[in-house]
Amino acid sequence: MAMAREGGILAILMLLLPCFETTQSTTYKVGGDEGWSPTISMEAWSLQYKFYAGDKLVFDYDEQLYSVNLVDKKGYETCTVTKNAKTFESGHEEISLAFGPNYIIDGNPENCVNSMKLSINATARPPQRL
Repeated sequence: MAMAREGGILAILMLLLPCFETTQSTTYKVGGDEGWSPTISMEAWSLQYKFYAGDKLVFDYDEQLYSVNLVDKKGYETCTVTKNAKTFESGHEEISLAFGPNYIIDGNPENCVNSMKLSINATARPPQRL
């Protein structure tokens, strides 16, 4: 009797399995082969992709020259590391995108003005079936 009940539960689970949804994050190397540097437009790089909340951005850069700063909209627009900014300076960062706008700049205002800044609006990932 217990075996029949376990078999019934297993059959129900197998029928329901296709109804469950899963999400996956995607990892992007910021700037492609160039990495986080002023040699390319970071905004142009970002326009190649559709970003979702939970996706990861990998920043590889020379920590002696550059930094990665998560700032608010005002910091992004003015290329200013605001007091609430989160600053990274290790040369390799992995940052998960939050839902909504994500603003990232280099700590040097000149680099920021010249292309080292990103504005990414991460949306909800569409559900995927298993």
